[in-house]
Amino acid sequence: MRRKLTTLTLILFSVLSLTAQTESVQHFELNGKKAGKRFDGIGIVNGGGGTSALLKDYPEPQRSEILDLVYKPMHGASVSTLLVEVPGDGNSTQGSMPSHMHTRDDLNYQRGYTWWVMQEAKKRNPDLSLDGAAWSAPGWVGDGNFWSQDAADYYVSWLRGLYSNYGLKMDAMGCRNEKGDSYEFAKMMRKTFDDNGFEYVKIHAFDNWYKGKLNFVKDMETDEALRISVDIIGGHVFNEVDPVSKENQKIAEKYGKPIWNTEDHVYLKGYDCLIGIVECLNKNYINSGVTKIVNWYDIAALYPTEPYAEDPPMVLAYEPWSGHYRVRENLWGYAHYGQFTKIGWKYMPSGCQLLQGGGSMVTLKAPDADDYSIIIETKGAKQPQTLSFKLKGLSKEDLCVWKSDAEDQFVRLDDIKTDGKQFTLDVDTNAVYSLSTTRGQKKAVHAVPPSEPFPFPYFDNFDQYSSPEQWGYLPHYFADIAGAFEIVSAPLRHGNCVRQVVPRPTISWAPDWKHYTIIGDDEWSDYEVSADVLLNEGDAAAVMGRLNHFGFGWGFIPKGYYLRLDDKGTCRLVVVRGKVDKKKVEGDAEQQATLKALNDDSEGGEKILGETTLQNIHANEWHTLKLQFKGTEIIGFVDGVQVLKAEDFLYHHGMAGLLADVEDGKASTPYFDNLKVNEIGKDITEPTPDIPNRTPIYE
Repeated sequence: MRRKLTTLTLILFSVLSLTAQTESVQHFELNGKKAGKRFDGIGIVNGGGGTSALLKDYPEPQRSEILDLVYKPMHGASVSTLLVEVPGDGNSTQGSMPSHMHTRDDLNYQRGYTWWVMQEAKKRNPDLSLDGAAWSAPGWVGDGNFWSQDAADYYVSWLRGLYSNYGLKMDAMGCRNEKGDSYEFAKMMRKTFDDNGFEYVKIHAFDNWYKGKLNFVKDMETDEALRISVDIIGGHVFNEVDPVSKENQKIAEKYGKPIWNTEDHVYLKGYDCLIGIVECLNKNYINSGVTKIVNWYDIAALYPTEPYAEDPPMVLAYEPWSGHYRVRENLWGYAHYGQFTKIGWKYMPSGCQLLQGGGSMVTLKAPDADDYSIIIETKGAKQPQTLSFKLKGLSKEDLCVWKSDAEDQFVRLDDIKTDGKQFTLDVDTNAVYSLSTTRGQKKAVHAVPPSEPFPFPYFDNFDQYSSPEQWGYLPHYFADIAGAFEIVSAPLRHGNCVRQVVPRPTISWAPDWKHYTIIGDDEWSDYEVSADVLLNEGDAAAVMGRLNHFGFGWGFIPKGYYLRLDDKGTCRLVVVRGKVDKKKVEGDAEQQATLKALNDDSEGGEKILGETTLQNIHANEWHTLKLQFKGTEIIGFVDGVQVLKAEDFLYHHGMAGLLADVEDGKASTPYFDNLKVNEIGKDITEPTPDIPNRTPIYE
């Protein structure tokens, strides 16, 4: 039988409910007179390989739109700091970028696109902080030993070119990215910078990711020279599992050394990546005292088959030929910080806390005004929360409120009315909020052209580049995976061609293979790829096809086929298998059964499908290599004559490429001309027309 609630029971229930409701409100006091550490910015990496190799090839206005979305204040991500890779010819996750010094006697400050990206970013935001470090380096540096005076001088030559040619000054530089530490090099680097007029460039060390990455910090207490040389304590990936220890935070504070996260990673999809980025930015400060956080990486202007092509960048720019690009949700995670803060603001410790019901909050204040911003994320919260704020010494202006959730990103809500004394905010689960007394925030939206496949057939004779330096010497649509394939004058004929110009293996960030570059469409199946090749003494070069894999970031061995010719006439048809996932191999039961015999689990997994020796092949003369694919039939031609033929079912589709061999510590530097990708048995005589509204990247 049901019992009626007595009046006393009802009163008691009401009191308990009110008490529970009151206790669920979280109270914060924000005192503008008690600001803490300096905020050094949030931003991204451009580099870690050729992350923006295709961006230079985009037409206008799409190229500018992409850059605006990342770097323009109050527009999109509005990042406040940029960390670039100092290009070093070697693969460093997403391919390679050409060094300004391929050899000790070489020097060119218009090579590659990194200078251009820095110019464009700084043009959009003059207050943008510039940072950098080397992943790889040319093999001549220290004769293979990076921790050398050569490396310090190499950095100085790069800084000098950046300033003298582009008027840009670096704010900070790392010793080297994720390659251990050298106390002596940090000291050498500081002295070399000071002796050459770059005393204003701060040095961060040692930018490693593994557990124990900050073990060097305790040695700074007893090593005064190290302490003087290292301005900033830098490391990668400070998360809840591996935060900066309280001991290291105390040492850093004792000597006035800020702690920077010089590379974090948020490898998530969709909206989860957006809220994950804000969580990362908030908790880096709350848990580790980190005042600058840089995430890898900004714009995926590369081919979608390359590693990390979708996660974690904020813009996907795979198609310069169509102008199509896509903005990921996570861009607006950066905007929740970038459009509400500036470098030089101060953290307010009382407003930087983990929320009781899940999530986190960071509060920042302008140093010379009463403006302030609060960034909140509720990832993992099980129910809505109520936050109550008491204010002192802060602006009395109303607070604008911008919100992101899984349904809508970066949406402005109604302002919060405040008298400068207090306000209350109800926050939903799994949401991001930015509150600020500043104004001018914007969610930029652009009309994007539709996606189109790579132009087929394709022909480039490289003669359209009347001034190759205007393109950084880089041909359209090429993505160098290792080495550097640059536009040069063609020997023994008129016009231009492409040459692999790196003469020896690099001091690589990732395990080495050979120097190669890729182009085209992963969906290409039956086709032929050809190129004219001129070999120097001792060279070997190849055309590549059905390439459909380019390593996992750590290492860059492809999967596909190539036809190789050396200057002695040895010609080989090769399949590169790497570590094949047997579950994903296409083919019938019989083909599956023979896979075990064909597969090579060694790194590289190269198998020669056919080999022959050709007469009348010599160095310093042009020959034409052609690789043809008809189902499982792979045929190699030299100078129009079939020389090799094999059956192989391992790869059914993939891109084209050019390869310069590397053997016994020597890299080939051959020339390539008249690259053609075509239907089988057909010829193409006119180069593929350039797209409209594409402009050079340099004057």
